[in-house]
Amino acid sequence: MSSGQRQQTHPLAGVEDTLKDFWASRPRRPRRGRMFAGVAQAIANRYAIDPVIVRVALVVTTVFGGGAGVLLYLLGWLFFPEQNDEEAPFMSMVHQGRSSTGTAFTVLLCMALIGVSFWTFNGNGNGLIGLILLVVAMYLLHRNRASLGQQTARQPPLNTTTTARPQDPEPNLGMDMSTPVTDPEPPRTDPPAWDPLGAAPFAWDLPEPTPVNPEPEPPVRRKRARVGGITLGAALVIGGACVLAAPYAAWLSVPHIVGIVLAVIGIGMVGGSFLGGGRGLIGLAVPLALGGFVLTNTGPGGGPAVVGEEWGTINDTPASVQELRSDYTLGGGSVNLDLTALKSTEPVRTNVKVGLGNAVVIVPANAEVDVNCSASRGSVECLGQRDNGIPARVRATQSGTSGLKITLDVRASTGNVEVRRG
Repeated sequence: MSSGQRQQTHPLAGVEDTLKDFWASRPRRPRRGRMFAGVAQAIANRYAIDPVIVRVALVVTTVFGGGAGVLLYLLGWLFFPEQNDEEAPFMSMVHQGRSSTGTAFTVLLCMALIGVSFWTFNGNGNGLIGLILLVVAMYLLHRNRASLGQQTARQPPLNTTTTARPQDPEPNLGMDMSTPVTDPEPPRTDPPAWDPLGAAPFAWDLPEPTPVNPEPEPPVRRKRARVGGITLGAALVIGGACVLAAPYAAWLSVPHIVGIVLAVIGIGMVGGSFLGGGRGLIGLAVPLALGGFVLTNTGPGGGPAVVGEEWGTINDTPASVQELRSDYTLGGGSVNLDLTALKSTEPVRTNVKVGLGNAVVIVPANAEVDVNCSASRGSVECLGQRDNGIPARVRATQSGTSGLKITLDVRASTGNVEVRRG
C-alpha cells in the first residue's frame, strides 16, 4: 500500500507515526551541561538547538501559562531516561526496565506532578493554553528535526569479519617446460577389487538426509503492564484521603475531589497508552468527567452545585416588599421575576442565582435601578448593555422618578441573564 493510500484510509497516520517515533527515540537526560534534572538539555541535544531557548520557553509558560512549564519538566523527568540508564524512572517503577532513580523518589515526582496539575488546570484556561503550546512545539520539533542531535535508538554492531581473498599460486620457476603436463586422475568412486563390500571411504554413497521442518513455536504473548490496577488503587487511596481531609480543608469540596481522582485516572490512561493496558479506565473516566462537569457548572452564581438545590422554574410577580424574596436560587432551570407591580418608596434588594438555565428580571420603567449581572458561560443583557465574554459581566445604574430604588444581583453559571424595563 502506498503512503498516499494510507493517508486516505487513516488520516492521522502521520501523527501516530510521529508520536511513536518520538517515544522510541525520546531524549535522554545527560549528566553534563544540565542545570537541574537535565530535561531542557536533553531536548536541546536531541534536536540540536540552544538549551537557553528551551529553558526560556519553560520559564515563560510557567509564569504566564499557569505552571505548564513545570508540568512538562516533571513529565520529562519521569519519562526521559538518563544517559546511561536502561529506562526512565516511571517505566522502571512499573517494572519495564532499570533506572538509577529510586522508586521512592519517583513516587514523590508523581505526587509533585499531581500537585502541579491542580495549578495548571485551575479553570482560567492559561495553564491549558500553555501546555498545548508546549506540546505543539515538541511535536513540530520532532517532525522537522528528528534526524538531528543525539539518536537514542541502539545501532546494530558493525560486522568486522572479513573474508580472506584467495591468492593466486606463485609460478614454479623451476618447472621443466619440456615435460608434458598430464591431468590428474579423477578420484575413484567404485570399490576396488580388494574391497567388494565397498568399505573404503571413497566408495560410500549415502543419500542426503531429508531436512525436517521444526514445529513452529507458539507465539509469545506480551505481558500487559498492570496500569489499570495500579491507577485504580492510587485513585481510591487518594480519593479516600481527600474525603478524610475534607472536614479540615474548606477547599476540598466534592467537585475538587472528583477532579483530583479524575487527574489520577488521566495520568494512568496516558501511561497505559505507552505501556499497553489501562483501557478499562475509560469506563471510569467518562462518568466522572460528566459528574464533574455537572457539579462544576450547575451551581448558582458560577459555583458548584450543592446537594439539595432545586431544579425547575420560578415565576414570581410580587406586589409588595413583603412578598419579595431576598433570594431566588435554582440549581437548574429558569427564574422569571417581574417587579413592575411593586409599589414601595423603600429601597428594595434581591438576588437571583441560577446554576444551569436562564434568569430574567423585569423592573418598573420609572424606578432607579442598580444592577450587577454576570454569567460564567453564556450571555448577559442588562438595561441595554450586552456582554458575551467568558465570563460575561455588566454593571449598570439608571436613575428613576418614582422614588423606588431597586438593587439587583443576577447571576448564572451556564446560561443567559437578562434585566430589562417593563
